[in-house]
Amino acid sequence: MEGSLTLERRRERLAAAHSAVQGLEAELWRAGGDDLGPLLGELDALAGACDAAKVAVVSEAEARGETTGGAHATTTVGWVRHWAPSTRSGGAGQLVTVAQAFAKAANAPVKEAVDSGRLPVRSAAVVVAEADRLRPLLAAGAEPHVLEGLIGMAVQHGPRGCRMVRPALLARYGLDDVLQREQSATKRFVALSQPNDDGSGVFEYRLALDVEGKAVLEAALGPLSAPNPSKEGGPDLRPSDQRRGDALVTLVRRAVMASESVPSAPKAQLFLTLDWDQLRDRTGAATSIGGLDAGTLLAPDTVRRIACDAAVIPIVLGADGEVLDWGRERRLFTPAQTKRLWLRDGGCTFPGCSAPPQWCDGHHLVHWADHGPTDLTNAALLCERHHTIVHSRRLAGHVADGHVADGHVVDDRAGGLVRWDLTRGSYDDLLRDRGGPPLRA
Repeated sequence: MEGSLTLERRRERLAAAHSAVQGLEAELWRAGGDDLGPLLGELDALAGACDAAKVAVVSEAEARGETTGGAHATTTVGWVRHWAPSTRSGGAGQLVTVAQAFAKAANAPVKEAVDSGRLPVRSAAVVVAEADRLRPLLAAGAEPHVLEGLIGMAVQHGPRGCRMVRPALLARYGLDDVLQREQSATKRFVALSQPNDDGSGVFEYRLALDVEGKAVLEAALGPLSAPNPSKEGGPDLRPSDQRRGDALVTLVRRAVMASESVPSAPKAQLFLTLDWDQLRDRTGAATSIGGLDAGTLLAPDTVRRIACDAAVIPIVLGADGEVLDWGRERRLFTPAQTKRLWLRDGGCTFPGCSAPPQWCDGHHLVHWADHGPTDLTNAALLCERHHTIVHSRRLAGHVADGHVADGHVVDDRAGGLVRWDLTRGSYDDLLRDRGGPPLRA
């Protein structure tokens, strides 16, 4: 009886609060300027408390079997929509998801955040969904820390922030290679559509990139898409999207004009920081610094591959954050070396590939990260696709013996100068034969 009476009193107070809120607008003229902010804060806290209470009611109704029978609904979501009309345009499913998730002990921290009013229900639904996706990918004992990170990001930045923190959580708490596998898997979704012509003379493309492609493109677009005042000193009136479109066309024009010549100028530069232990052990992630794409995380094997490219400057850090290696010019193939590679290899050296040399990058056969030298005996041309395959499959290659003619190395046998062992993991065998990568001093 006492419990029923207490509930009745609570309903009366809720009705009174409802009435007070409904009549609030007519009384706002009485409020001083300093009253409006605190008043909004009280309403926000009340909305948070209502969210938490609705979850509790749904949870209790489900436990009693009230949500799947009777004339009102045959599902819990339908029951919620009947009794809470504001959820008919969205939100009923989130209420049910959160109520069901709170029955699991692992989600107790999320429940506490909702009950305290810190975390709205819509954000809590994303937290529990992301936690479920991450759980099988985490190292032992990492789950509480990951859940804390998800809640913190959702409180500060909402559902989008919760999703954005996933790469950082996998880099820090994930199983070995899990971030690398996820980022490598996204490469198959990279696509550029055919132009869509609506007859107006404007053509629309759809471009999808993986995280590496996005980072490289943004590093290249950044300087070219900055506002460019006129010679007379007038401002650049082009909107941001137009400047970026113009910058992309400029990039393509430059690439086409230079396609038959060896690059002599540095590419747009992307700076990445990574701890040496992580680079050596292929764990964690590198972080891009500076520019429009600062903060992007790239998995370590991806960093090893693009370290062959002048567009990327790896900044390797020691245990105390000191810079061990800025990855300066000594890691890059010079224009003269690149010309020799073009002449020697004639294009991509991967078996069966016919990509021309201007579509290829110089690859360190013993990786730069493993102290491979930047010279022709440790170099091979690879197109973008096969460069990725060589690193992801950990393939080893070597330069076969040849002779020098007209200033470049010529293979004495058919089939090309560079020989590849296509056995997955052959590069790791190569490192073991060499005694493993030396530690940096």
